[in-house]
Amino acid sequence: MQIIHNHCVLELLKERAIWWEQKRMLFISDLHYGKAAHFRKSGIPIPEPIHEKDLLRLDQLFSKYLPQEVYFLGDLFHSDWNLSWDELMNFLKGYPSINFHLVKGNHDVLPSFRYENSPIQLDHQPVFIDSLVLSHEPLESIEEGFLNLCGHIHPGVRLRGMGRQSLRVPCFYKIENQLILPAFGEFTGLALMQSQSGTEIYGVTPNKVIPILS
Repeated sequence: MQIIHNHCVLELLKERAIWWEQKRMLFISDLHYGKAAHFRKSGIPIPEPIHEKDLLRLDQLFSKYLPQEVYFLGDLFHSDWNLSWDELMNFLKGYPSINFHLVKGNHDVLPSFRYENSPIQLDHQPVFIDSLVLSHEPLESIEEGFLNLCGHIHPGVRLRGMGRQSLRVPCFYKIENQLILPAFGEFTGLALMQSQSGTEIYGVTPNKVIPILS
């Protein structure tokens, strides 16, 4: 599934990411790595393998598309430091040919030395690349001609079947000149989005991205 903005051809991926082939860039939002350990510290027993699925999907994306740049659009790591940070950094160091960028989100609160000793470059938002502008939270004001790629919301949509059957799935949510990415992390919730005039909604299933409203 593709969205074309000016000369930017953006492919919406079932892995909950966006691929920009012309620039060999991947855009990913809201990984929330380390959230399971964060909950365990609070006495809530969340198994660690939930994050292993995230790393597996990242590896599959990196191996398939061979990106030169990967932009994490905020909330890469979930709040305070725990050992999961080191696991994630060791994983990213296994791809020395990729330049990793982080547009900091509200959960990216680690002290600066953690980022300085990592393979990640911090970028102050908003980040302008051609006619794209990157941020974590949706921008309230977007310059004419630009498309805002962002996250934070964890958008989802309810699919209804025969009878009373329904299923909630992540989605890409586009309204005017803003495109909100689904949360990449497995351990995240969904905010059900409402259709309104001018919206485009693309549901994410295990096999493909499907237009719900476009």
